[in-house]
Amino acid sequence: MRSSRDDRAKDWAQTLAIEALGFLASDIERLEPFLSLTGIDPANLRQVAAQPSFLVAVLDHLAGDESLLLAFAANGGHNPADVEKARQTLAGPSPDWGA
Repeated sequence: MRSSRDDRAKDWAQTLAIEALGFLASDIERLEPFLSLTGIDPANLRQVAAQPSFLVAVLDHLAGDESLLLAFAANGGHNPADVEKARQTLAGPSPDWGA
C-alpha cells in the first residue's frame, strides 16, 4: 500500500519530468538529439509523454548531459540533483545484481 508521502513524491517527480520535457521541446536543438536517441517520432511525442518509462528517459537524457542539466536547472530554478531524485522516484530502486 502506498502512502500519501509516496504519492506526493511521485507527483513531484512526474511534474519535474514533464517540465523537463517542455524545456527540451522549447528548443528544436535540444529536442532533436533526444528524439533521435529514443527513436520517437515528433508526431507521437504527446502519446508517449504519459508513459512513466518515457518520463524516466527524459530525466536520463538531462542527467547525461551536464550543460543541458545545468541549463534546465537554471531555467526552472531547480537544484540539478533534483533531476536524479526524480528519476529514482519514477524508476524505482535499482536492482541489486549480486552485491
